[in-house]
Amino acid sequence: MNSGTRRTAGLVAFLLYAGSILAANWLIRNIGAVALPDGTHLVPVGFGLMAPSGSYAAGVTFVARDVVQRALGRRAAVAAIAVGTVLSVLVDPRLALASGSAFFFSELVDLGVYTPLQRRSFVLAVVLSGMVGSVVDSLLFLGIAGIPLAAALPGLLLAKLWVQLLAAPVAAWLRERLPAGEEPSPVP
Repeated sequence: MNSGTRRTAGLVAFLLYAGSILAANWLIRNIGAVALPDGTHLVPVGFGLMAPSGSYAAGVTFVARDVVQRALGRRAAVAAIAVGTVLSVLVDPRLALASGSAFFFSELVDLGVYTPLQRRSFVLAVVLSGMVGSVVDSLLFLGIAGIPLAAALPGLLLAKLWVQLLAAPVAAWLRERLPAGEEPSPVP
């Protein structure tokens, strides 16, 4: 794959990443049939469970960050995490600490799990890093935001699991079209 195509794929993944961060933070305050007293909106995610309405969009961030790293390298992935943290804090000042902290630490965990696994199995790296990152994100976000774990954690994890399971075939498709390469040089 030439460097122009790789950069384009990385840019598309970065835009999806940023868009999913914005969507997750907006959805949690604006969409859903049930609202908790703090203004958190919930949606059904299956098996009778409810989750904050930004759960699916939040799950997409882990997959998109992995693709940013595959296309543009670790430095670009870390830069994306920094941009994502700022976006997360700016979108909803009421949830700034919970959202920003959970996002920052869960994405670093995702990076730490994904990086050593990606060379052996891109698909496994995407799915496992997303699952681990989702657990960290969910526990931190709910805990810091003061949302009762018993009310939201099972549904939140299920929603993010659905995203990771859907990501597996997408990652398999991308594996052939976006082969792992050496760490790209910084963009001039």
